[in-house]
Amino acid sequence: MSEALFKEVWSRVEAELKSAPGCHDFDHTLRVLNNARLIAKLEGASEECSRIVELAALLHDIARPEEMQSNGKTCHAKAGVAKSAKILREAGCHDEKAVEEIAQCVGRHRYRGSDKPVSQADMIVYDADKLDSIGAIGIGRAFHFAGRIGARLHNSEQEALASQAYSREDSAYREYLVKLRHVPGRMLTDSGRKLALRRAEVMKEFFEEVEREIAGGEEGAN
Repeated sequence: MSEALFKEVWSRVEAELKSAPGCHDFDHTLRVLNNARLIAKLEGASEECSRIVELAALLHDIARPEEMQSNGKTCHAKAGVAKSAKILREAGCHDEKAVEEIAQCVGRHRYRGSDKPVSQADMIVYDADKLDSIGAIGIGRAFHFAGRIGARLHNSEQEALASQAYSREDSAYREYLVKLRHVPGRMLTDSGRKLALRRAEVMKEFFEEVEREIAGGEEGAN
């Protein structure tokens, strides 16, 4: 797979996601690409696997616009299989085995009970995407989403856990409690898990500090 193919896919994905919301825009795609490259390197992936990973990372959210237009009725991962394959062929990829492997990575990157990642490339792309949901970036994304739906800046653990998605109580803290703190245990590669544990600690410390400030219990205050 040539550099020209990579650049053409990059250009097409950038154009497709240029108006996507901040949580899943092209900036997110590039962060996932960087995460995927790092994990592939740490995992000792072959050159062939690494190229599959790079293109799949670029294409993993290619069907986000369709999911948003359908208000979540369309699964972007499933819809992304055919869409990513079409883009690869139009961009000049004539290796059908590679097209299939990349499309499978796209289809499996969400993994919520079905379409479990199987290959090393699948697992790397899955972990790369999940890694972008936690840590300092994850905090920013959680607050960005909460702001878009009009949720509170912060609420108590009890209020957060008793609330529903897309409600006023669907705060960034709720996202952390319900989903993000559990991400490290769901990682599929050793390298991804280690990176996730460090980022999870950043989130834990952040929300503990928020709780201290709200309670008026800051240490060292005069």
